[in-house]
Amino acid sequence: AAPSPRSYTTLRDEAVKLFNSLQQLESEQDPVPLMQGVLQTCLDLPPLVDEIYCQLVKQTTEPPAPGGQGDLHYWQLLTCMSCTFLPSPPILHFLHFHLDRTERRFPGSEMAKYACFIREALGKTKGRECVPSLEEILVLMRRQEMICTVHCPGAPACSVAISSHTTAEESPSVAFVSPQVARELVSRLGLSQSPNLFALYEQSRRREQPVGNTTLLADVLTRFE
Repeated sequence: AAPSPRSYTTLRDEAVKLFNSLQQLESEQDPVPLMQGVLQTCLDLPPLVDEIYCQLVKQTTEPPAPGGQGDLHYWQLLTCMSCTFLPSPPILHFLHFHLDRTERRFPGSEMAKYACFIREALGKTKGRECVPSLEEILVLMRRQEMICTVHCPGAPACSVAISSHTTAEESPSVAFVSPQVARELVSRLGLSQSPNLFALYEQSRRREQPVGNTTLLADVLTRFE
């Protein structure tokens, strides 16, 4: 990953800045860039990950307007955090308690749906090379998957759905392509009976390289952004 162009001061000062950003998030009409900024700071300064998780749990506990725009912005950032970073074990335990409590108190609500999504995400998150792209943040706010376009030589481009956790893992018939991506591509290209292996490549103006089998496809898309 390319080094972040940001410059930082002390962890304490950065924690205060993040707290101010969270306060601003509540009334922000377009929260996506602000969310990405918070995520980038956490990626660059890992000790602040637990701090942000704690602040978000606090902001989503007994909110003045449960389910209101400000409250949902916090839940949406918490969703993005859960797909990007794992907190330390004590904070993770506290977070699960918060998610369970929210689902019990507000069954069927948007908050409960985010809580369920976050719990599932935490079970899959391994850590990210890049923070989510603006597009990925938008789909995470809606608890949806991204549409990834794969260009195939001699065939039309294929659009496949991926999540923040989809890797380019090998499968028996297609190397470097995640199982769900592999099945869809093989089917669309009529290669179900082919004994060959196929590689997924990342191509930009400056480089072309195969995507490693443990690489998150969402990180590849972020690099293009």
